[in-house]
Amino acid sequence: MATSEDVARLAGVSRATVSRVLNGSARVRPATAERVRHALVSTQYRPDVVAQSLAGLRSKTIALNLLPHADSPKALSLSNMGDSGHYFYLELLQFLEREISQAGFDLTLPSHASDDSTEFVRTLRLRRVAGALMIATHPSDRITSALIASGIPTVFIDGIGQGPQATYVKSDHVAAAELAVHHLLGLGHRRIAIVDGPVATLSGAERLLGYQRALGAGGVPVRPELICETTFGTADAFRATVALLERTRDFTAVVAGSDLMAMGVIRALRERGLRVPSDVSVVGFDDVDLCEYLDPPLTTVRQDRPALASGAVRLLLAMVVGQTGCAPLIVPSELVVRQSTAPPPGRR
Repeated sequence: MATSEDVARLAGVSRATVSRVLNGSARVRPATAERVRHALVSTQYRPDVVAQSLAGLRSKTIALNLLPHADSPKALSLSNMGDSGHYFYLELLQFLEREISQAGFDLTLPSHASDDSTEFVRTLRLRRVAGALMIATHPSDRITSALIASGIPTVFIDGIGQGPQATYVKSDHVAAAELAVHHLLGLGHRRIAIVDGPVATLSGAERLLGYQRALGAGGVPVRPELICETTFGTADAFRATVALLERTRDFTAVVAGSDLMAMGVIRALRERGLRVPSDVSVVGFDDVDLCEYLDPPLTTVRQDRPALASGAVRLLLAMVVGQTGCAPLIVPSELVVRQSTAPPPGRR
């Protein structure tokens, strides 16, 4: 484990200077302070928790947002973390916990139901958190703007927020949707429906855009009657697919906004006597751990949860030690082809 002496040696300064930088002292020249901060990151220096507490500095605790927000169609909270609409985030949390623990920090989950942004920021200050990880917040959310203004180091995951002490990490949902649609186009499908999550969410809006772009690139017109918007839950995806089938059966493939939604899609198709993939191919998103055990195993677009988690924690810790203006991280996705997709009827 690196010591303050190691940091001082690498930065070419005294241990007292390192201490001043850690304490946020204004008595250090900006260029010197920047050298020290880079040395802190390079050596992965971890200040002593007891000494830090005695000095009145920030604790070694990271706050993870699980608060409900009025702007979210189905808000993420501690009480519904295991719901089908949020299963992806439940898996992501496991990787975040591991990364935070390996960095020597603890995780706290603010679980009260208030959406008062001033109170939320006040709570984090009282707990003297080192920083905050915010999952799936909307850019217009009051807490997003309050955190950016607060100066508390913050990383937004699957949401967008940017400031001197704030940045974000997300998957490239547009490119991910393009992967799904191009896969179906390559199999010969031309009548492709989408059962998407709420377009008020970042992932829902970007996946719809990717779907539309890929169809356009393939010379296939976008048909509004094949676009369904619902929540990310399995039951709502089932109902949306039933409604789609009542409007038209003129499609040979469905892109679902998540793997859990794909489960609802497949059940609705089967209840109407349609086989997957013989009659209709289905593609999901996320590649949650249930996908390969479905019948048939689900073709899906894998979000790189370990990369999202490690990137978020790395950027947060860089800001905790004083770096500013950290660039956002956009993580690519990967198509995982299984048995739920095949050429359309008549093309086999």
